[in-house]
This record gives sequence, structure tokens and C-alpha cells, in this order.
Amino acid sequence: MKRLLASEFLFQIFALLLSLIVVHTVYVAVVWPRAEAYLKAQAERIASGDTTAQPQSMFVILKDYEQESEVILFLWCMAIMGFKGVQLRHERALFREPLVQVPAGTSILPEDARDFLRPIEALPPESRECLLPRALVAGLQRFAITHGIQDAYGAIREACVTEGERLDSELSMIRYIAWAIPAIGFIGTVRGIGMALSEAYRAVEGDIAGVTDALGVAFNSTLVALLLSIILMFLIHQLQLQQERLTLSAQSFCEGRLLPHLKVARELRS
Repeated sequence: MKRLLASEFLFQIFALLLSLIVVHTVYVAVVWPRAEAYLKAQAERIASGDTTAQPQSMFVILKDYEQESEVILFLWCMAIMGFKGVQLRHERALFREPLVQVPAGTSILPEDARDFLRPIEALPPESRECLLPRALVAGLQRFAITHGIQDAYGAIREACVTEGERLDSELSMIRYIAWAIPAIGFIGTVRGIGMALSEAYRAVEGDIAGVTDALGVAFNSTLVALLLSIILMFLIHQLQLQQERLTLSAQSFCEGRLLPHLKVARELRS
């Protein structure tokens, strides 16, 4: 488990750096030059007397630092969720593995429980740390020690509940990013309004270009933030749903494939 957490932390750091480098490179090479060219052409058109409305450029909407930060955080969050999605897929694949092979009509006695741990112990280390193997191991070990079927069920359920809480707590970083993106958008709104107020004296004199540019910063930053947040919140809920289904499936697997075969000596004599 510690090895898995360490690898996930390193992946998050690498994903953040990669998102920062890629997005800033795209901004320097594409977004800022095209936005500047569009604004320059617009200024020349207005200076020549052409005041007809023109469609807004996507590059102008994305050109400010707040929008760049929002895109970086969005891609970082997508990378983290992709990493967790791959982990869930690996966890799901273990449901198709022969972890517990109990022929029909065969009973597992407490003294035989450790024999059924061998297929699980033969798994690679990264697979043994997954939920289903850990739940099976917890149930078999508790049954071997206490000779109680109810104790084995309690150990399985405890392992699944603990894993569900762990998975939910690991979503805290993703939830923070989903909160930080609209927060950055509101910062851009405040900055844009402040810039517009500082240009108010020019608007009184008839030059409203500075005010309109500043208001563009305010509205565009919030627009991009809200759009990205809508996408992120949908994906976060889907990821959380898959995690909850994983814990329920692991508990159901153990209840259907393991617990019915557990028997104690007094049950066999009766």
C-alpha cells in the first residue's frame, strides 16, 4: 500500500509539471500570438471606421493568465482521474482471476483456511494490495484464528468499508482542484473589474477600449472556469460511482464465493 501511494504521489507531481510545460508552450506558441493578431486586426478595423460586430476569437477568450492556470489545473485533474481509472480497471480484472477455487459441495474448515491463501499469496505484490485479495485474506485469516463465520464476514466487511473510506479520502485533491478552478475564475473577475475601474476616467473622455478589454478579462476567466468545472464535476461523480461499485462488488464476491463454503466442526457433526 505504501508503494502504491508513493507511486501515485510521484505521478501527480510529474503530471503537474507536464501539464504546466505543455499548456505554457501552447500559449506561447499559439494562443498569445493569435490573440494579439486578432486584437490588432480588430483595432485597425475600428480605426478605419468599420464598427460591425465580429465573432469573438477563442484565443482571445483563453489569452489571460487566469485561463491558462485553469487549463493547467484541468489537465492535471484529468491525469489524476485517469490514473485512478487505470487502478480501478486493474482492481476489476482480479474478479476474473481464480483467487478462491472451492469445488461445489466442498467445505472450508478453519484448519484448511490457510491452504486457500496460497493462490492469493502467489499474486504479484501490486495485485495483492488490491481490495479483493485483501478482503479474502482478511476473511480467511480471521476464520482460521477465531473459527467463527460471523467473524470472517465482519473482517471482510471491515476491509471493504475501510477501502471505501480510503478511496473517498483520496478524492480530496481532485475535489480541491475542482474548487480551485472557479476560484481562479473569480480572481480573474475581480482583477478585470479592478482594471476597468482604473480605466473609468478614459471612458468618461470617450475612450472605452480600456474598460471593454478589462471587462473581457473579468467575464472570460469566469466563463472558462465554469465550463471546465462542469466537465470536471461530472467526471468526478462518475469516478466516485465506480469506486463505490468496486467496494460493493468485492463484498458481494466474498459473500457469494467464500462465506457459503466456510464450515466449523460442530456444523459438520450436526
